[in-house]
Amino acid sequence: MWLLFGGIVLVSLIVDLLAHRGGHGHGRKSAVAWSIAWVAVAFGFAAWVWLQLGGGAAGDFVSAYLMEKSLSVDNLFVFLVVFSRLNIPESEQHRVLFWGIIGALVARAAFIAAGTAMLSRWHDIVYVLGAFLIYTGYKTARSSGLQHQQESRMLGWLTKRLPVSERLEGHRFFTVENGRRVGTPLLLALLTIEASDIMFALDSVPAVFAISEDPFIVYSSNVFAILGLRALYLVLADLLKDLRYLHYGLAAILVLAGTKMILGKWVHLPHYASLSAIVVILLAAIIPSLIVQSERDERSRIHGSR
Repeated sequence: MWLLFGGIVLVSLIVDLLAHRGGHGHGRKSAVAWSIAWVAVAFGFAAWVWLQLGGGAAGDFVSAYLMEKSLSVDNLFVFLVVFSRLNIPESEQHRVLFWGIIGALVARAAFIAAGTAMLSRWHDIVYVLGAFLIYTGYKTARSSGLQHQQESRMLGWLTKRLPVSERLEGHRFFTVENGRRVGTPLLLALLTIEASDIMFALDSVPAVFAISEDPFIVYSSNVFAILGLRALYLVLADLLKDLRYLHYGLAAILVLAGTKMILGKWVHLPHYASLSAIVVILLAAIIPSLIVQSERDERSRIHGSR
């Protein structure tokens, strides 16, 4: 199972890299098509998990996938802030995100291996992780707008400590300036995204462990959620700032995961209950956001026409 999973991921990465070689395929329509393709691959894999491990494992995979996908929206805000601050052109964003995803896959493997080892040796740590997720959910609910400040501070910290050129050199991460080798804004963007993903994984990985402690389900769901992030960012980049209530939905998902970890010994929820709860929470956060923004746009249009 691990070999087949690894083969699918490797082929997917190669196809993605070749399809975007030379800066091609960066349009919105292409991003929508790629997003659909990544989701189809993930649910196709879920169907295979169903055949091999049964409906329970498949339900855990889909629930973990949707949870990771929803929580990863925070990463999309990071992309938006970093690329805007550094003026990274859209034609070069795929290169940064591709290598950022490679780094995320390695970091998640390390986090999940460590989490599995801790849970197998000290299973009572689930209560600590559950409490941590509830606290993180509380902070997320109160942190609207703070993510942008955090990423700006991280960019400033890296800029002061790394020799980085102010100008882009095509798709290069390094260049030579005044006789010394320095990084380009692409390297600064990549390092910031990687550092942010490590911080993000501290929240998202324990949340997925609330659904399943099987390392295969946890890691594969993480990987398939991460693989589609680049395309999802290009699709949602213009909408991200309009999702004003989304952070409440993400906070609720974290609290739900933490509560499930703490009460899991006494309360056993069916697989479809977690999946349904995640979907309902996301819809409850996204739909009002879009309605409010639509009403604001309509009022602006009316006032503008007067």
